[in-house]
Amino acid sequence: MQSSEENSVLTRMAEMRLVCEREIPIQQQRIDSLHTYYRNSFDSAKSDAQRTLQLQEELEKLKEEFREAEEALVKARAEKTRKAAKKMVIMESISAAQARVQELKGIVKDQGERKENYAAIISQQSEALAVAREKCQQKIEHTEQIEEAISWYNRVLGFRIECGHGVKFIFTNIDPKNPNEEYSFTIRHENEIYTLLTCDPQLNDTKELVNELNKSNGLFEFVRTMRVKFQEAASHGISPHGPSLDQDSSMISLSAPSASVSTDHRYESPVKEKGLKFSESNSSSRKVGRGQTIRSPGSASLRRSSRLKGKS
Repeated sequence: MQSSEENSVLTRMAEMRLVCEREIPIQQQRIDSLHTYYRNSFDSAKSDAQRTLQLQEELEKLKEEFREAEEALVKARAEKTRKAAKKMVIMESISAAQARVQELKGIVKDQGERKENYAAIISQQSEALAVAREKCQQKIEHTEQIEEAISWYNRVLGFRIECGHGVKFIFTNIDPKNPNEEYSFTIRHENEIYTLLTCDPQLNDTKELVNELNKSNGLFEFVRTMRVKFQEAASHGISPHGPSLDQDSSMISLSAPSASVSTDHRYESPVKEKGLKFSESNSSSRKVGRGQTIRSPGSASLRRSSRLKGKS
């Protein structure tokens, strides 16, 4: 029994051995396959790991570059913002400059118009000044001629005027026998009315003469008439009475017409118009006073006086 059991055990062991022997190559093959597989897997994993390390390194580099790019972007944005602000400031400056340019153009245009206006005004004023200068020169010449006429009146006719309470007209060279004797009358013009204050010597018809003066306002004609009256009185032997009236004023030499004389009267020698004579002859010179020789109105003095007609 034991032997049968041993045989059976051996048989089974042999069978099992055969099975194991058949399984060993198979398992060995499987093990080899697994070894190859795992080896390949390990190599692949190792390669992937190396690739991963490389990629990680590249990733770190990329991250660093990205950070640098972000920093550059921030700086670029800041620079862009700064440039935008600067651009806005420049645009505002340009706008202000353009507005200022327009304002200056308006000012220049206004100044040009003012310049033209001023030029026109200056031209007008220059013309007016030229006319005024011409008139002034004419007035100067007129004044010189008047002064010459006054000088002639004073020297030849012995005529002068004193101003005070009235206007006193004083004549000498009236009486050939006493040429230094003074004949005078005082007249006052107030409220458009002439009044005879004094007359030395007293004359006839003075009231009528004053009335005619108030009607015609011809003071120059009145003065000439009074001188003729004085000459007639002197020819009849009538002489002034007493000293002349003190006017309490300075003596002013003036021509016969006063400011109120009508413009119809002209400056002209009384000798020319009335034919008055200091001697019997009508020669070109007369003896006055102590043998002094003075040209009569028929000479250059009269010609100067006649030029005053155009000025009056």
